[in-house]
Amino acid sequence: MSIKVENLSKFYGAQQAVKNISFEIKSGEVVGFLGPNGAGKSTTMKMITTYLTPNDGVIKVNEIDATEEPIQVRKKIGYLPEQNPLYNDMNVIDYLNYAAELQSVPKAERPEAVKKMVKVCGLDDVKHKDIGELSKGYKQRVGLAQAMIHNPDVLLLDEPTSGLDPNQIIEIRKLIKDLGKHKTLMLSTHILQEVQATCDRVIIINNGEIVADGTTDSLQRSFQGQLSIKLYLKKDARFGREKIIDALQSIKSIDKVRVTGDTDKSWMLDISATKGTDVREEIFRKIVSMDMVLLELHQEETSLEDIFRKLTT
Repeated sequence: MSIKVENLSKFYGAQQAVKNISFEIKSGEVVGFLGPNGAGKSTTMKMITTYLTPNDGVIKVNEIDATEEPIQVRKKIGYLPEQNPLYNDMNVIDYLNYAAELQSVPKAERPEAVKKMVKVCGLDDVKHKDIGELSKGYKQRVGLAQAMIHNPDVLLLDEPTSGLDPNQIIEIRKLIKDLGKHKTLMLSTHILQEVQATCDRVIIINNGEIVADGTTDSLQRSFQGQLSIKLYLKKDARFGREKIIDALQSIKSIDKVRVTGDTDKSWMLDISATKGTDVREEIFRKIVSMDMVLLELHQEETSLEDIFRKLTT
């Protein structure tokens, strides 16, 4: 179970939306596909589903060529587009039966397939309601159910939590994590916290080109500049700020110390240290040796949001 994309390109007239991109997603991976509006995310997903034909390049789903055998590829894929493909005048059960028929699920197997999707997607309370009566969250669950009704090997989800409230988002994220244990799953989203909560790996696309590919940890390590450490100290009448700064700057690998907060009871300091070092223990020991009270010490990481902004602006 895998998606393999090689040298993929797509033009809309003279405008090149996707520019010679390549990547592979293996079974059991949940991969976040990130990029600003117009970066080429939805176009790429539509080409993988065979909804759009690429101008150049190769797409294989489970080793099946999407250009040569599009029908066979569609049988392997479950797709939830950004605009949920629902019929508001149908009730949930009828709609899922219809989706099962469209996906060529054998007639004798459809009742069990529908029953399973109702359970997996948490639709039991609304299964006899018309889709038009449902909340945004339940409509999104129905969309996920139609994408999975034929038990596909590969799932492509385009903005699956768009418009949901925080409780619904948590439920959908859990469902995605569970699905990712057994399927190849590609998730397009603008919500960076969602990627960190659900995805094993991140692909970032900008202006039709892939600009980053890796785990969130590996990307953070790659883009980490100087280490930034926040330090909170209880004020002590024996020491002025200059003495504290001098003491901390005497530690090897610390490049700069500055006071960024000064209250009646405490100081807040920003410490810059050389990349690749960990000076937290030395800072702790220095403060203890001065018999000062340490209120808080933490190292700030480069966030996925910082990386995204660097690569796409």
